[in-house]
Amino acid sequence: MEAEKKNVILREGFLVKRGHLVHNWKARWFVLMPDKLLYYKYEGGKRDSCQRGKILLRDCEITSPFLEYEYRPLVFKLQTKNNTDHFLEACSREERDDWAADITAAVDKLRIDNGGKASDEEGQTGSQLHDINLSKVLDAMYDVHSGINMSNHVEQGSTYSNCFSGSAVVDWLVFSQLVLTRVEAMTLASALLEEGFLRTVGMRSVEALRTAGLSEQFMDDSTALYSFSDSLKKRGSVKAETSLSAVELSGKVIKRGYLLKQGHRRKNWKVRLFVLRSEPAFLHYYDPTKDDVSPVGGFSLRSCLVSSLNDNGVPTGVKGKIQGNLFKIITQSDTHYFIQAPTNQEKMDWIEAIREQT
Repeated sequence: MEAEKKNVILREGFLVKRGHLVHNWKARWFVLMPDKLLYYKYEGGKRDSCQRGKILLRDCEITSPFLEYEYRPLVFKLQTKNNTDHFLEACSREERDDWAADITAAVDKLRIDNGGKASDEEGQTGSQLHDINLSKVLDAMYDVHSGINMSNHVEQGSTYSNCFSGSAVVDWLVFSQLVLTRVEAMTLASALLEEGFLRTVGMRSVEALRTAGLSEQFMDDSTALYSFSDSLKKRGSVKAETSLSAVELSGKVIKRGYLLKQGHRRKNWKVRLFVLRSEPAFLHYYDPTKDDVSPVGGFSLRSCLVSSLNDNGVPTGVKGKIQGNLFKIITQSDTHYFIQAPTNQEKMDWIEAIREQT
């Protein structure tokens, strides 16, 4: 019975992992079990039967978010009791937080079973927001080396430089241990906004400031943009530029996730991070092994056809012995994209979400 409990799968899915010896990033299939986290190579449309590695969870420490990688804001860190660090990246903030929460719960259960106490952050009493010095918080945020990262962001066809998203601010405040929770981080960020240390950029954050109550002025949202006040010019002022690619990337993000895509030339299968946007409706895909924030490909969903492929046998147009959870998108220019989801449910969810945009 004890062995059966340890073999229960608590969660599984794609994460991108940094290598130990060569610090490159590779997509791996992770399986969370009560006492360990296993990871596998995923090639040819299927998971290897032999695991690539194992992370023992007893006495692990989880840091989420982990913001020391400038172009990878969705990383969390696991540190084993032997002080080995594992850096893992999810496809979205929701996925990152869910993985971190499930791993934390498994670690806490192991600690309780071993006679210890769970690390319950929610149960901690008191708040770090009493008598906080907003000027010191601003100085820390503005620090060139350890402060919040400023970059280009797209909203409604315009690219804004030297700014950051609301969720990036919340991540940074939690990571810097200036607050305990994301709720406290929003309260602190709202105070910075109220005092004029931060300012809104773009329509989404401006509208939130105009319509929300005092406690909801700041948005924990990756599409709400902010920057430092105009009095802080040293790190660059905000500029807005419009381009065709900016228009493509300006839509609201409807869905994000790791899927496998067949290449057009070599017909090999690779894990890609897909991002579905609306208004305008586009589907872009990114190489999760690269630090480049630009997509490696994408297409308009106008007049696209999307269909599920039969799980019995290898469908026409698919190279190799790839079968199961496949779907096809035909663009307006008659380009065929063959895509594989990790599960049948994810396949159907993606098909439904894409059809709603076509």
